Amino acid sequence: MRITRCAGKLCKTVFLGLCAIITICPLLFLLSGSFMDSLELSELIAPVIQGKEGMAGWHWIPRYPTLQNIIELLLDSPEFYKMFWNSVKITGTILIGQLVFAMPSAWGLARYEFPGKKQIYFLYIILMMLPFQVTMLSEYLVLDKIQLLNSQWSVILPGIFSTFSVFLMYRFFAGIPEEVLEAARMDGANEWQVFCHIGVPLGYAGIISAMVLQFLECWNQIERPMAFLKQKELWSLALYLPEISTEKAGFAMAAAFVALLPALFVFLYGQDYLERGITATVQK
Repeated sequence: MRITRCAGKLCKTVFLGLCAIITICPLLFLLSGSFMDSLELSELIAPVIQGKEGMAGWHWIPRYPTLQNIIELLLDSPEFYKMFWNSVKITGTILIGQLVFAMPSAWGLARYEFPGKKQIYFLYIILMMLPFQVTMLSEYLVLDKIQLLNSQWSVILPGIFSTFSVFLMYRFFAGIPEEVLEAARMDGANEWQVFCHIGVPLGYAGIISAMVLQFLECWNQIERPMAFLKQKELWSLALYLPEISTEKAGFAMAAAFVALLPALFVFLYGQDYLERGITATVQK
């Protein structure tokens, strides 16, 4: 029995280890390609990007390591910095807007009773499930009517009013015991003080997990900017990276790796909160 248990544990460890290696391979691919020169890269991936005969290959450790791609990206690519700053502005504004609008909305749905509450919450869930392809035409018409097309606000405004953040925060706010809130009210706290001093601290994990998930979504979104942004100077990194030509594959890999770093850092910071957020949405 003990041998069977140990064998099962070993098999699980090996399986999970293989899954982890497969998952991290694209990151290692980008990292090693960032330090390859153009000649080595063209030899390895020519069957893919140039249609030559044979099979593409790869060296996890570059034969002739070079910093040319990194130096070109960081010192000689003002366009990359422009797109990076656009991504920062769009993502940062969306997250601030969600804190301003989504938190009170989630608190109101979770803690107050009013006519039509269940219907509104059901509508939030439906909107959360709809893909962008379904709402694209209606968003386009509305943004065109208010003359926001081809501006970064055409991407920011729909993101601010994303319903997923409300759904996730709602789960945490609804889990706060009513007795705690009543005790605060009996001590003289008004509704705003109850929200700021009790609701926000106790729902902090839900707020952070929602912000982390929304950061990852907004930082990597490509469909909405592609549909609503026509001028290249307004683009985000997600639109800029595919525009890099195949002749500059090394530069493209370096740019993709650098663009990945903010999302990676945010994910690592909010990993524990994400686990708690997923647990809350599954259990309740």
